[in-house]
Amino acid sequence: SLLLLPLPAINALFKDSFLSEAEAFEESLLHQACFNIDEHEACISRLKFAPERGDPRGPLPILHAAIRGTISDAVRTVTGISTLATHVKSRREEMAIDDCVELLGYSVDELEWSLTEMVNIDIGVPSYGSRHDGNIRAWLSAALGNQDTCLDGFDGTDGRVRLAVERRVAHVTQLVSNLLAMHKRLRSVILHVGLPKNVTEGGGADRGFPTWMTPEEEEELVHAGAKSMRVDAVVAADGSGRFRTISEAIDNAPSYSTRRYVIMVKRGEYKENVVLKKKKTNIVLVGEGMGLTVISGSRSFMAGWTTFRTATFAVSGSGFIARDITFRNTAGPQGGQAVALRADSDRSAFFRCSIEGYQDTLYSHSLRQFFRDCNIYGTVDFIFGNGLVVFQHCNIYPRRPLPNQKITITAQGRKDPNQNTGFSIHNCFVNAAYPTYLGRPWKPYSRTVFMQSYLGPGVQPAGWLEWAGNVGLNTLFYGEYMNYGPGASLGRRVGWPGYHIIRDAAVAGMFTVRRFIGGLSWLPGTGVLYTADLLK
Repeated sequence: SLLLLPLPAINALFKDSFLSEAEAFEESLLHQACFNIDEHEACISRLKFAPERGDPRGPLPILHAAIRGTISDAVRTVTGISTLATHVKSRREEMAIDDCVELLGYSVDELEWSLTEMVNIDIGVPSYGSRHDGNIRAWLSAALGNQDTCLDGFDGTDGRVRLAVERRVAHVTQLVSNLLAMHKRLRSVILHVGLPKNVTEGGGADRGFPTWMTPEEEEELVHAGAKSMRVDAVVAADGSGRFRTISEAIDNAPSYSTRRYVIMVKRGEYKENVVLKKKKTNIVLVGEGMGLTVISGSRSFMAGWTTFRTATFAVSGSGFIARDITFRNTAGPQGGQAVALRADSDRSAFFRCSIEGYQDTLYSHSLRQFFRDCNIYGTVDFIFGNGLVVFQHCNIYPRRPLPNQKITITAQGRKDPNQNTGFSIHNCFVNAAYPTYLGRPWKPYSRTVFMQSYLGPGVQPAGWLEWAGNVGLNTLFYGEYMNYGPGASLGRRVGWPGYHIIRDAAVAGMFTVRRFIGGLSWLPGTGVLYTADLLK
């Protein structure tokens, strides 16, 4: 196999157009890029002779051309979906169309980010490392999931407009899935070089502080940093700040900021639905404490909103940080899906936040996120989505469900085996007083692990719950490692092929801050406490 050859030999093959093995590898990549696409041969021809490929030899130009082609198709799909707005018959359908346009826009952004990262990669260049690879996998994984969320918005409609949208987005979904498969094959070649000995991926100590500091000194430093940070805007409901609403402060924040822009929100309840768009990057939202600074909304699916739009607070601008604040949805258990916080912000961190609702409380929709010392309340699937997330030292509070409901903490939505997404719940406290299941598979490759966490008495002996019969039970990855407490006994857990009792620390280590979300490359700069590895 070409992928087993030493890298210098691979480079030599790529430079020699007469060597059939290199040509065969490139040809296989072309077929992978066009897998399951209508007019397969026309697709291959377009990629072979794409003007932007430049030198037609080598695998990377093929991937570049495939990403560019997918971006073009996604843009055309946005235009096509927009034209369907004249055919909608209900407010929900109109809202779902708007969701789709926004979500396809996310996919375009994430594909463009991936292309930019890929342009700077060359096989054999040691500066390429796991940080770059992690970026591309995170962005392509997110770009794949947005189309499903678009279609979810048509739940509760007659399905007519949904079918028309589905036909348009299916092509984009397949193309992005193909890109993920191509990138997986190329990673084996690109990452063969590794990093030079003097290059590290993280920088700083495991918790982002000098190794000689005690935990108490680290916590004191975090508090001191919060007090001394530069504040750019103050929100106060009583008029003592520059702004009375959080939305107004965010709207007035700079777009595409390359430095942290800090918004201090004084104590009080702010009844508003806040949307922080993609262009609002590096925003820091600081409250005066959980339960003191509260953002509250009451949108719900039962009130006619799409689940995507029910969020009290929705953030998609990258580099977002929230601390000492409460996000609350007050729709109650009868409201159905009612999101308190929706996050599409890459490399975002939430510190000492409370996220409160019932069904679908926390929508970790996409990209890399970290939650530390947070409280999360809910009933059904109350931590859900397809983000790449670590929850650390958080309190998870299952609430009393409706009589016909079962409490499920997680519903992770990984749909493709090449996506790097999943939920890692590490050193947390599941305070389950009611019968509770750790999760159920929303999508076939759902991935969730609970590690070194307290599981309360309400956690059921089976541990996990089916979504729909046997769907996903062979392909999901659910794991438990060194949990403790009255609900942690493993003797009667489910026997699904995809469920794993993890006994090897090396396997569990794959789901840590260091390995799972690449946290050492971005968390130190947030000022948020974290533990990089497993607890000793």
